[in-house]
Amino acid sequence: MEWFTVPGQQLGRLVFQRGLAAVYTVAFACCAAQFRALIGRHGMLPVPRFTARVPFRRAPSLFHLRYSDRLFASVAWGGTLLAAAVAGGAADAVPLWAATVMWALLWAAYLSVVNVGQVWYGFGWETLLLETGFLAVFLGNARCGPPVLTLWLLRWLLFRVEFGAGLIKLRGDRCWRDLTCLSYHHETQPMPGPLSWLFHRLPGPVHRVEAAANHVAQLVVPVLLFTPQPVAGTAAAVVVVTQLWLVASGNFAWLNWLTIVLALPTALAGPLSGALPDTGARPPAPGWFEALVIAVTALVAWRSAGPVRNMLSRRQLMNVSFDPLRLVNSYGAFGTVGRVRYEVVVEGTGEREVTAGTRWLEYGFRGKPGDPRRLPRQWAPYHLRLDWMMWFAALSPGPPGEWFTVFVRRLLEGDRATLRLLRSNPFPRTPPVYVRAVLYRYRFTTWAELRATGAWWSRTPVRVYLPPVGPRDRAGGDGGTGPAAAR
Repeated sequence: MEWFTVPGQQLGRLVFQRGLAAVYTVAFACCAAQFRALIGRHGMLPVPRFTARVPFRRAPSLFHLRYSDRLFASVAWGGTLLAAAVAGGAADAVPLWAATVMWALLWAAYLSVVNVGQVWYGFGWETLLLETGFLAVFLGNARCGPPVLTLWLLRWLLFRVEFGAGLIKLRGDRCWRDLTCLSYHHETQPMPGPLSWLFHRLPGPVHRVEAAANHVAQLVVPVLLFTPQPVAGTAAAVVVVTQLWLVASGNFAWLNWLTIVLALPTALAGPLSGALPDTGARPPAPGWFEALVIAVTALVAWRSAGPVRNMLSRRQLMNVSFDPLRLVNSYGAFGTVGRVRYEVVVEGTGEREVTAGTRWLEYGFRGKPGDPRRLPRQWAPYHLRLDWMMWFAALSPGPPGEWFTVFVRRLLEGDRATLRLLRSNPFPRTPPVYVRAVLYRYRFTTWAELRATGAWWSRTPVRVYLPPVGPRDRAGGDGGTGPAAAR
């Protein structure tokens, strides 16, 4: 079928596929490095316990058939290597059917991980990676031209990511409507980056321009993705620029990078296409591939009913999956913006008795704010799952669930896998006798305070978040839902 492929978009497909494979590489590497402490057999939320109570049909995963830490590590490292090979061009060096299998293996392997990852994998960019990865299976390789239907499905996904985020803001926090949200966001976002302090200290009128520009970028520009070129390409280029602004202002794992990757095929087919080298004509796609792409397009169109209804609803939900395979989903971010930043600071002591004079030593986390004098680091696209969950923990009135209870217990045990998730361990030789958590209010310092103290943050204790947990609590089982249950 002559209409099936699009001439002149090979470069856009190439950049998209290589970029997506790079994101897959980071995602699988995160799994390999962090899983033992989070969801391993002796982790905070073990996979075997999850699969014992959640049937396969609700969370399809290879690990329903069998689980061991060695098998999980093999899947994670195998996915890392396969994704790196695809990023290097392996999928373009093999027949079309083999490239299709490669992309399908990456998608199935990551789905197996996410579907047993529980709260650690409950972030919107996990689902976005799966939906994008699913569409990539049907994009072909260098042996055929890019399928026009799949390219339009990528635009449809990009539209839902941006427009859904715009709607949730417009319907959500009042500060988005009065253009003041950016006066708080850079300080209260989950994981600030090295430039977040500077972004927060921009003048108030600039923050208002930021908020207004965000509404344009997420509510107007996405609609233009469906217009003819060069308008659609220009709209996609605007998406790329706004996402790079977000990359500079904070750490959101691979969310922004993946959104950029989604926008590139359309952007490179727009006003920039004439300045880019032509990669040459490609033979037509075989019949089996054409039939597969048409069938998938029909499936996505059918499954899009749920996301469309959600976008039109006054009670719009963020980051919702409508099926266990996560094929077509709804997205959104920061419908509500916090005005005050709280942080849970975890401390331990080696003293046998806890008194008013007990000396507590602080555990250092890699990404979340801790030491006020430490400049926030750039971690994205790498995803620090424990640090992100600690941000959610600070928003809850008490210990946020079983994972936090087990986390504290692992610190009391000196568990190596757990300690590897942290930046610093104040008890390198023997574990602490007691562990506690204190809730602090954090705020960025002013220019004057920074010059005087060298501190990027000012913090004030609010209350004890978790009273001291000691030896008797350490012996508790893993089934409790909080420190009280352990005691």
